[in-house]
Amino acid sequence: MRINSTKNNLQIIYEDNHLIIVNKRVGDIVQGDKTNDKPLSEVVKEYIAEKYNKPGNVYLGVVHRLDRPTSGIIIFAKTSKALTRLNKMLRDKEIKKTYLAIAENKPQVKKGTLINYLRKNPKNNKAIVFNKETENTKKAILHYNTIKELDNYTVLEIDLETGRHHQIRAQLSRINCIIKGDLKYGAKRSNKNGGIHLHAYKIDFIHPVKKIEIKCIAKPPKDNLWDALSF
Repeated sequence: MRINSTKNNLQIIYEDNHLIIVNKRVGDIVQGDKTNDKPLSEVVKEYIAEKYNKPGNVYLGVVHRLDRPTSGIIIFAKTSKALTRLNKMLRDKEIKKTYLAIAENKPQVKKGTLINYLRKNPKNNKAIVFNKETENTKKAILHYNTIKELDNYTVLEIDLETGRHHQIRAQLSRINCIIKGDLKYGAKRSNKNGGIHLHAYKIDFIHPVKKIEIKCIAKPPKDNLWDALSF
């Protein structure tokens, strides 16, 4: 069932018996963490329990995550069968995720591929970027394309080939295309909402149970820069 509705501050893009896909807001955490803030997964569970009048615990599998300051598409599994198959699809790179980023500078080349090696630093929750493989690094590959140049910013469309910790944020920072608002990776100033201008806007995959193609698009948050893209 394809829908696009907002209920209880939850923007639902697609829902059926096996999946629920939502548009995450800036500031939402996907799963619980040390902050003890209410995660998006719990909000979705409450929605399911209320909508379908389900007593007791509601099953919900977290398929993937987005950083807290990032917005956009998140897939949840409503059955264990769907979760197992989606996890395998992620490992096999059968789920295509496309992002939009608004960067402070223009890339030297309008369209290209970035290949780096990332190491996560747990002390500051940051990814360190290397040009060559070194100890405890993981290969990171993304493809970008400049889709619009604004007065002071550049809009990039990004396709991930790998899914590493803070990959887009770290790799774009490496080429001096720092995402607007991303202080952790060198932005000039923060955004008023505490988020960054990185949005998971499109996802494309074959339904793990129904075997039909699922294509979803999530509108970016409302602000002057995102609005300039005319979504």
